[in-house]
Amino acid sequence: MEREFRLPYGRGHMTVRVPHSRLAGVLESRAHSYAPARGQSESVNFALDNAIGSPRLEDLAEGKRRIVVITSDHTRPVPSRVTLPILLSRLRAKNPGAEVTILIATAFHRPTTREEMALKFGEQIVGEENIVNHDCRDRDSLVQLGILPSGAELWLNRLAVEADLLVAEGFIEPHFFAGYSGGRKSVLPGVAGEKTVLANHCSQFIASELSRTGVIEGNPMHLDMVEAARRSGLAFILNVVINAEKEVINAFAGDPVLAHETGCRFVDSLARVPAVPADIVVTTNGGYPLDQNIYQSVKGMTAAEASARENAVIIIVAACNDGHGGESFHRTFLEAADAGQVMDRIMATAQENTVADQWESQILARILMKHQVIVVTDQCDPALITGMKMIHAGTFGEALAMADRLKGPEASITVIPDGVAVVVK
Repeated sequence: MEREFRLPYGRGHMTVRVPHSRLAGVLESRAHSYAPARGQSESVNFALDNAIGSPRLEDLAEGKRRIVVITSDHTRPVPSRVTLPILLSRLRAKNPGAEVTILIATAFHRPTTREEMALKFGEQIVGEENIVNHDCRDRDSLVQLGILPSGAELWLNRLAVEADLLVAEGFIEPHFFAGYSGGRKSVLPGVAGEKTVLANHCSQFIASELSRTGVIEGNPMHLDMVEAARRSGLAFILNVVINAEKEVINAFAGDPVLAHETGCRFVDSLARVPAVPADIVVTTNGGYPLDQNIYQSVKGMTAAEASARENAVIIIVAACNDGHGGESFHRTFLEAADAGQVMDRIMATAQENTVADQWESQILARILMKHQVIVVTDQCDPALITGMKMIHAGTFGEALAMADRLKGPEASITVIPDGVAVVVK
């Protein structure tokens, strides 16, 4: 007998089957079965009506001339078609003449295209609003705001810093080194300068046992992010929680720290699951947009890492249709003999010498030094995957057969249907 799983893959799903006799466990976030008390728009409006530790957004906006709304880019499934129209309406309720700029928090990613904007925000917002892509490498668009607790220089987007009111929207989910997404991450790395992002993502911080999924307290990256958000003048956030269908199931609004912490506690109550160690761990990166490249898909691998026995095989189902996701990330593995060499080079790199994508390389190397990783996709060049020290499989059946040859035909299997939605402990 086999158990069937419908795993998120690109914009659709991949149906896979695992023998019942070998299934050690299934790790799923309860967010995917959570029954919200309100609809999506109602949840957002309720949060805005009941702002945590803050005046209402309409009152904050009153009398402000330049308002900037930071929003996520094309790599994040924030349901902006639901949230942005409500935010904009609230901002203009008592201030219809305000100059509103939507600033896309690209961090270190490529710019979001107009087509991606239309898909994410809707044609009306793209056609009517002033939308700007943040560019972390454009020094003229940045302003320095001193030194962060870690000793790093703080450079932020000038539009954000010089706004009369700075607001951010986003979503909260487990994050593989920042603990949770959302809140302060809209500022750092979202609209921070290259130098600041690199320092925040240095090898020492990534190596910290506190820079892990579901951990905020004492997390060195989180501490710098919170301080960056404070200095930016971020006044108000709207953060949502979503299910597997990318639908809003809850929302939190208000003070950037208090509202975010409240949202994180809610997500933790749904996402935290006990590890079920196995010889083979199957995971995903939650489908589009998070599984569109290898870079992002490392996140789903970390969930599997947390439930893997020594020298286990990790199978990740991820489309990776956009390729590697970072040229420096790709080259780091392509030019190294093995993952150990990648790790040695990164750990010898001082904070001030951190290079682009180093953090992703470090985490992938950490995983590959302990486990073999098989990437299941029919939308990515196999040579890209093998060049980065992983194994390619065109189908799940092919991947499981490979894993069986490595671990034996009776090897135990744990399945994590959505690897970015769980906190495995």
